[in-house]
Amino acid sequence: MRLHFIENGPALLVEQDRRVLVVADLHMGIESGLERHGVHIASRSAVRTDRVIACIEETQPDLLLLLGDVKHNVLVTSRQEYRELPGVLRSFRDRVPIAVAPGNHDGGIGRFLEPGELLPAEGTLIDGVGYLHGHTHPAPGLPGHLVVIGHHHPVVSLVDTVGCAARARPAYLYSVVEEPSGERTRLLFVPAFNEFAGGIDVGRLRASGLGPLSRCIDENSAEVYLADGTYVGSPATLCPADDT
Repeated sequence: MRLHFIENGPALLVEQDRRVLVVADLHMGIESGLERHGVHIASRSAVRTDRVIACIEETQPDLLLLLGDVKHNVLVTSRQEYRELPGVLRSFRDRVPIAVAPGNHDGGIGRFLEPGELLPAEGTLIDGVGYLHGHTHPAPGLPGHLVVIGHHHPVVSLVDTVGCAARARPAYLYSVVEEPSGERTRLLFVPAFNEFAGGIDVGRLRASGLGPLSRCIDENSAEVYLADGTYVGSPATLCPADDT
């Protein structure tokens, strides 16, 4: 198995029997959600779609796996989502088969999908790798495998020697869980693709309560990587306890 970090996403290519391109947390329709809170931004769905297409063209995957929160609104489907999602998904589908691991924002997403594209909410195995959004407990078959997770929007703020923090940057967090059975489950938390989605600092993910798997993070041994795959340290060294 080979993992490729696609900096222009951020996105992840998992290469085994099949090449699976993973894009998490698109949050299409976020602009209408921001508008309801008084923040008025023109829709960037077309730009976001072009970025995904660029990742597809760069990696030539066999499958595009949308790792949850394809849409933004939780309880309803907004007019923006009704208007834009069919064309967005069609533009992906015209280039590569797609699958959706539904997230907590994806109520009603099935109406935009074709038969076989919607995966179970508790996750699924593809070529021995587990995929789930991350807001639910994983399916029983996922422990003991590498499990790729969205939902948490991990970011990292790098601090220089005088204590100045740079702008938070999308990050990957990798942590190993020792199961009672003796199996090792490897968790890979991937960053959000949406540029407005915000994020949780890697040093605060474990205590965030965002999902059941975040509580399994070992802050001392976990590994943090930037969007280009550069290793930058562990949550414990990047966010010391006296700074949290």
